[in-house]
Amino acid sequence: MSPFRATPPLTKSWEHFGFTVDDGVATLTFDRPDKLNALTFDVYADLRDLVLELPHRGDVRVLVITGRGRGFCSGGDVEEIIGELQKMETAELLEFTRMTGAVVKALRETPIPVIAAINGIAAGAGSVIALASDFRLLARSAKFAFLFTKVGLAGADMGAAYLLPRLVGLGRATELLMLGDKLDAARAETIGLATQVVDDEELPAAAQALARRLADGPALAYSTTKVLLTRELDTDLGGAIELEAITQALLMTAKDHKEFYAAWSAGRSPQWTGR
Repeated sequence: MSPFRATPPLTKSWEHFGFTVDDGVATLTFDRPDKLNALTFDVYADLRDLVLELPHRGDVRVLVITGRGRGFCSGGDVEEIIGELQKMETAELLEFTRMTGAVVKALRETPIPVIAAINGIAAGAGSVIALASDFRLLARSAKFAFLFTKVGLAGADMGAAYLLPRLVGLGRATELLMLGDKLDAARAETIGLATQVVDDEELPAAAQALARRLADGPALAYSTTKVLLTRELDTDLGGAIELEAITQALLMTAKDHKEFYAAWSAGRSPQWTGR
C-alpha cells in the first residue's frame, strides 16, 4: 500500500460492480447483464473512486474492464439516469456531467495501464469508457455506438471529442460522434479504434494474456510511458522533449533499468520489479 494515500481507508469491496485482484491484475466487471450493463449514478461514482484509489493500493499493475453477459456497457440507464435527469435543475445536471467526465479523467491520468475487454455493445458512456482505456480488445461480435446525438445531446460528451480524433482522425470522429451509428469490430480495427479483434470465445484469454504481460513487465516504464502520452497531447515539441529527457534520466536510476543491464550481461531474462 502506498505511504502517500490520504487518511480515509481504501475500499475493501465494491457494491455496484465486480472487482477482483489476482497477482497484480485487477478486473472490474460491469454486472447488470439484464440491462446490458447500463450505468447508474452509483456505478459512475464508484468507478471514478475505484480508479482514483488504484495507484494507492500497492497490489495493482494493470486494470481490465469488461462486462458480464452480452454487453460491455450500454451507457446510462434510461430509467435510472435519463429519467431522473429530467427532474434536476441546471446545477445538479452540471454536477452529474462533471462526475461522468471525472471517470474519463481518472482513467486517462491513472499511471496504471487500462485494458477494455469489449465483449458486446459499448454504447454511449460505455463507448467513452472504452475510448479512455489504453488498450481496446474487441470480441468479433462487439460494436461501438457513440449514441449521444441519438438522444438529442451533443456527441461531444465525457471527453469523446478530445480523445476520439486523436485515435481515428477528425473526419472519422466527426462521422462517429455526429451520426451516432453503430461501428462493428472489423471497422473499428480498420480505423485504429481497436487494439485487437479476436473470436468471442477467445476474448477473456486475450485480455488476460495482455494483462499478464503488462503486470509481469517493467511496470514503472509502462506507467511513465502512459503518463507522458497523456501529458504530451497538449505540449509543444520542445516541452515534450524536455519532459521525456527528465523522465528518462530518472528511469536510468531505477532498479528495473539496472536489472536489464545485469540480465543482459549474464545472458538471462530480466526479473522486473516495477521499481
